[in-house]
Amino acid sequence: MKLIDLPNNNSGTDAVTLKDGRQVLIYNHVKTPEGAKKGARTPLNIAVSKDGKKWFASLILEDSPIGQYSYPSIIQGNDGYIHAIYTWRRQRIKYMKIDPKQLKEVPIVNGQWPALDK
Repeated sequence: MKLIDLPNNNSGTDAVTLKDGRQVLIYNHVKTPEGAKKGARTPLNIAVSKDGKKWFASLILEDSPIGQYSYPSIIQGNDGYIHAIYTWRRQRIKYMKIDPKQLKEVPIVNGQWPALDK
């Protein structure tokens, strides 16, 4: 284990190694403000890596200044799809089904999440 260069807001993360060997990380791509114990729990992102060291931006699952998206969990099912669940705005649990073939690999430069084309 080694510290990676992705920002973390002192919130939960989860990861899975896909059947094709890539690693997928679900987390809030946001830094903790200076002097604070934790940061915002938005946005909620998915990053992808081929080696567990260099990570690429892939998806933004949620991004709202009024939302809190936390306690994520991610697996790859027998159906081959990625299944993610997380707390949605402290109101309910949200489920997302993701096709791993659709995961993008856009470089993250200086910790800044890039713009992703829809």
